[in-house]
Amino acid sequence: MSRRLLEIADRIRALASTGRYYTEGPFDRARYETLLELAAEMAALATGAQPAPLARLYRDPDPGYATPKLDARLAVFRDGRLLLVRERSDGLWSLPGGYVDVGDSPSEAAVRETAEEAGVEAKVERLAGVFDTRLQPDCPPLLFHIHKLVFSGRLVDSRAEPRAGDETSEAAFFAPDALPELSLGRTLPLHIEQALRVARDPSALPWFD
Repeated sequence: MSRRLLEIADRIRALASTGRYYTEGPFDRARYETLLELAAEMAALATGAQPAPLARLYRDPDPGYATPKLDARLAVFRDGRLLLVRERSDGLWSLPGGYVDVGDSPSEAAVRETAEEAGVEAKVERLAGVFDTRLQPDCPPLLFHIHKLVFSGRLVDSRAEPRAGDETSEAAFFAPDALPELSLGRTLPLHIEQALRVARDPSALPWFD
């Protein structure tokens, strides 16, 4: 139920944000503002959060036509082991990555986030897959609709040792069969499975939903 409520709230937010951007009438603008407030109230019911901060969050991120958010992750392999970072926010582990900034290509964003979160310079080699978070049953309910691009790559300097960044508390390599607990809102077992698949098979095609 929480997942469905968040999905409905996010769709209302997207429609209201787009309408607010394009409308020329003050009365319609007021109606779209009301819809944003109602969407925030619905999301608050689903998450237990306060509606006022969610309303501010819903108003700010999409000044134009609302689309899903884009998240880019990089699976870096060395000697068959996978680089993961521990998130400060929840203490769990994920592939380095995050939202794609305006001006970045997805692969540039993945490389930049890997440098920021794991302290290493990496190179993207393959696209592992394009994932819709709402179609993955083990992904927890999220406030926004997110499309996730997962790349497979390697270190530029194979001897470089990872180190934590501002948003991470640890960075380390793990054997694929001995992974720590994952931060499922960021990285799913499916993401790692598909990154391994394309890293091992040069002829493999990317996964897509």
